[in-house]
Amino acid sequence: MRSSVFNLPCLFHFALMFRLPANSRRCLKEEIHKGVLVSGEYELSDAPGQKTDLLVTDTKGHILVSRENVDKGKFAFVTDDYDVFEACFVSKSPVGQRTQDQEVTLSLKHGVEAKSYDSIAEVGRLKPLEVELQKLEDLSESIVKDFAYMRQREAEMRDTNESTNSRVLYFSVFSMGILLALATWQVLYLRRFFKAKKLIE
Repeated sequence: MRSSVFNLPCLFHFALMFRLPANSRRCLKEEIHKGVLVSGEYELSDAPGQKTDLLVTDTKGHILVSRENVDKGKFAFVTDDYDVFEACFVSKSPVGQRTQDQEVTLSLKHGVEAKSYDSIAEVGRLKPLEVELQKLEDLSESIVKDFAYMRQREAEMRDTNESTNSRVLYFSVFSMGILLALATWQVLYLRRFFKAKKLIE
């Protein structure tokens, strides 16, 4: 079975259309932060006799979404940790049957874009302006979280760089000490050797 993987940029929303050959596996990967709502909507073109499964997993192998024999639908989940998530479409067809490629359309949203503000407005009886303010508040919170994560990553990278620099410095000093010791030993050894051969006094 052929397999393909697409790495996608980290966006709030994207829609993608791709071709899925028979008896193949096509996967889409994306990095998403912890505690983020992710929703997806997919649609596949008709392919009589062929079955296509949908599987969404993380790097630890946890199955977040599993659907068999799909043609159209939606899914949603909330991330437990910052991770790379993979959505795979797996095509299967009986041996000897005529096959054809399928067109797959996948729309994936996460964060603010994944929330249904129409439902929130109905439940909370919010006015249109209040809904827009709620969107802006959620977007601001998402941006703040992104900056906090970037600051944390920058601090981790700085600590790693400082630790690496210290180790390189210690290793350099140790190497110089070893070289000086070997040079001193070599001079003393050669001096004794030449004295034994009476080449020098």
